Amino acid sequence: MIGFGHHEAQGAFRALADPTRRDILLLLSEDDMTIGEVVERFDITRAAVKKHLTILEEGALISVHASGRERINRLEPLGLKSVAEWLSYFNQFWDKRLQALRVAIEKEESEK
Repeated sequence: MIGFGHHEAQGAFRALADPTRRDILLLLSEDDMTIGEVVERFDITRAAVKKHLTILEEGALISVHASGRERINRLEPLGLKSVAEWLSYFNQFWDKRLQALRVAIEKEESEK
């Protein structure tokens, strides 16, 4: 089997499956935010934002830290590592196809 954790990536892929959660990640890549600050940027309810943040936290893509009475949401870039590793495995297939295309083009050019 491939040398990275399928179970680690599973929660991250679940979290990334939703476009709103991907937008929240992009937002948190700019700055740490409270739930209220995230809610202000989306046209959905606070409860919906809270649910999205919970799924992102379960996928280890964000962490939540208490700061007084506030809960601060922070992007966890290392959480994306399992996803990146899983996707990078498939780069070899693109590399092989692109190499074959390059060889075919060079062969055609040399025959002209």
